[in-house]
Formats: sequence, structure tokens, C-alpha cells
Amino acid sequence: MNINIKSVRFKTDKGLEDFISKKLQKIGKLYEGIIRSDVTLKLDNVETPENKIAEIRLKIKGNDLMATKQCKTFEEATNQAIEAIQKQLGKTKEKKKVNYKSKEKINLQENEIDEE
Repeated sequence: MNINIKSVRFKTDKGLEDFISKKLQKIGKLYEGIIRSDVTLKLDNVETPENKIAEIRLKIKGNDLMATKQCKTFEEATNQAIEAIQKQLGKTKEKKKVNYKSKEKINLQENEIDEE
């Protein structure tokens, strides 16, 4: 899986990039079909300490999944965004199973009709 990390108007350090890459590589091992991931890190112009935004977009076959989270640290925002992406991946995977089973069922019914 190709991982692209982009920061808007600031420079990320190597440790943060490694942290994000490791987390996304774990997802890549769990779910097949992920083509690439784009991570955008931003600072929001607010006075509160929760001004770090992590936006993750996964390109998968047939869909794009996206999650945006805002927290006190980029690591925390990344963790929450990854959790949201994992939920979306689970739902997508479940839909594929249901679609496959329904297609399989239709094929069986068609075969039974052809045999009659």
C-alpha cells in the first residue's frame, strides 16, 4: 500500500510520519484491496488546544473511505481517524460478503431452473 502524508503550512517530524505509517500498514495487512492512503495533517485556527486535524482517505477497489478527526495531538487524531476507517472497512467488507452470497444464491437458483 502506498502511503502519502501531507502537512498543511507546517513541517512534520520523522517520528510522527513513522507513527502514521505503522498504523496504516497494520490496516493494510488486515484488509486486502487497499490501493493507497492519503493523510492530511492541519492546524485549525482556533484558541482551544484541540486544534490538530488528521484527515485520512483510503483508496480501495470500488470506493474511497474518509475520516477526519480533531484532537489535542496529531497522534490522538490519527488514532481516532483510523478507528473510524476500520469501522467503515468492516462495513464495506460485510457488504461485499452479502453481495457475494446473494449472487451465489441467484446463480444456484438459475442452475436449478436450467436443470428443470
